[in-house]
Amino acid sequence: MRVGPVVISATALAAAACLSLVSAGVAASVVERVSQAGVRNALVDNGFEWVEVGSDGLQVQLSGTAPTEADRFRALSITGEVVESSRVIDNMEVTPANPVESPEFTIEILRNGEGISLIGLIPAELDREQIARDIARIADGAEVVDLLETADYPVPDGWETAMDFGFEALARLPRSKISITDEAVRITAISNSGQEKRRLEAELRRAVPDAVDLAMDISAPRPVITPFTLRFLIDEDGARFDACSADTEEAAARILAAARKAGLAENVTCTLGLGVPTPAWSTAVTQGIAALAELGGGSVTFSDADVSLVALDTATQDDFDRVVGELESGLPDVFSLHSVLPEPVAVDGTGDAEAGPPEFVATLSPEGQVQIRGRVTDEQQREAVESFARARFGIERVYAAARVDDALPDGWPVRVLSGLQALSELEHGAVVVQPAFVSVKGETGNPEARAEISRLLSDKLGESQNFEIDVVYKKAFDPIANLPSAEECVRRINAIQSDQKIAFDPGSTEITGNSIGVVDRIADVLKGSCSEVELVLEIGGHTDSQGREVMNLELSQARADAVLEGLMARRVLTADITARGYGETTPIADNDTEQGREENRRIEFRLVLEEADPVDDETAGAPDGAQADGAPDAEASDDDGSGDGADNGSGTAEAEQQ
Repeated sequence: MRVGPVVISATALAAAACLSLVSAGVAASVVERVSQAGVRNALVDNGFEWVEVGSDGLQVQLSGTAPTEADRFRALSITGEVVESSRVIDNMEVTPANPVESPEFTIEILRNGEGISLIGLIPAELDREQIARDIARIADGAEVVDLLETADYPVPDGWETAMDFGFEALARLPRSKISITDEAVRITAISNSGQEKRRLEAELRRAVPDAVDLAMDISAPRPVITPFTLRFLIDEDGARFDACSADTEEAAARILAAARKAGLAENVTCTLGLGVPTPAWSTAVTQGIAALAELGGGSVTFSDADVSLVALDTATQDDFDRVVGELESGLPDVFSLHSVLPEPVAVDGTGDAEAGPPEFVATLSPEGQVQIRGRVTDEQQREAVESFARARFGIERVYAAARVDDALPDGWPVRVLSGLQALSELEHGAVVVQPAFVSVKGETGNPEARAEISRLLSDKLGESQNFEIDVVYKKAFDPIANLPSAEECVRRINAIQSDQKIAFDPGSTEITGNSIGVVDRIADVLKGSCSEVELVLEIGGHTDSQGREVMNLELSQARADAVLEGLMARRVLTADITARGYGETTPIADNDTEQGREENRRIEFRLVLEEADPVDDETAGAPDGAQADGAPDAEASDDDGSGDGADNGSGTAEAEQQ
């Protein structure tokens, strides 16, 4: 069978087509492999190992996660240098960018006699002008060096609260360094005295906002300690100091280390002061403490260069002689040792016992009443004791029933008066005086009372003194620790006005009716514990928007003045209190309602944190367009009296209906 030409031709064409297809597939596969390899090599050579390269025919596919958008773009550029950009499929992702962290904002403030310096970084959106005004007010004319820089980041939560408190602390501390962050305020300062140090620490702890972490290091100048006194005891209650004095930090550390070795468990500090009798003070003290510990208890008292060692009455004579002999030979030459192995002490505490040693007893009740019993040497001493007691405690508070005993030992009058002086350091308690022993017990609001009593008795009783001080500090009795803050004083005033506000008759500036009692109560607050607080106040008078602006302004000023004069009449010190009328300019409620207008008519007490803007004497702060002489114009005279030109009061609580 012969194949026709047509069939042969078709067969040839089909074969050629198949061959072409095979050839094209092979060529595409080669191109695909070459492209993929070339792109991968180029990327690896440039450090882009993170790119995954694939191919789909003539297309090159890039995938993977780029560290940055710039890296992704660079990977595409490198690939485009190997193959045509149209053949590149970009399936790459980019690592999400971390939000830019806000810098650490902080202010470092240094204040001294030369002025105030500020350095640090603060958010740009803070009011720099307000900060400058606040610092200028605190500097009070002294130089201000402002080196603060800004950064355009959001204000951190808590920053403004911490900054405001830091500025408040700065105003109280003329010699200080203050560091402010959004969470904490760190204060290093120098006070003028130990008492001022305690007052400042108490005020700042009360004023610090809850969200602010406060750290304080307020130091006081070293006091002159006379006599330079240390007293250490070991008894059934453990080891403790009645008084601890040292001349240097190193000396204090050595003394406290010796005390801890002798059994001291509580965390105490030694007062650093001037007046040490010799640089060998700490050497002598550590020797005395070690000797007391070896004896098993008692007391050792250093008063300048006089050392008194009083053993427990349970100590043996042999141990006593040995320890005292070793201490006497070891003490530096300047010190003089007096040692006592006492007979058992029995305190009757009545002053009337015939058996045992004679006693003088004085008691101070929690109500401040003093009773004096026991024995005095003669009539002259009895008069001296009663006069001293009345001078210390008050004429009407002393009941004296001491009796004369001419057989009392020498030095009895000094011991009695020293005991009374020690009693005056207490809130309540008792003192018992015996020929060889003095006991002082009670509670006090002075954290230094025990040391002061120890210093007093060491100085007055002389050599070989044996005394007991059982005095406990109670914060509730501490007048400094319990002083209110300035903010608390204002809250007390506002609480009074929340019960009933200061009201006036329509169109009147005279305080009458129940408002007199309100002013009385406010005066009591300002004359009480708040009188001991640095308190700069403004009495602000406010009205509603009814009537003419100038009339409302004048009325508000007159009513604020009336309140100030009312406080002056009640003997409140008003040197730091000002009165200012605001008229209708600062509403706190909607003037379109009667209730809102009543709320706007008020007297406000506030702390003055910055200097008030100066007020033109002629215009008295009148709004634009008001007459300088304050005289009402024709329109004002037509007011129907329904508004604040004739309102019925002001304050923070509700007013009477008109």
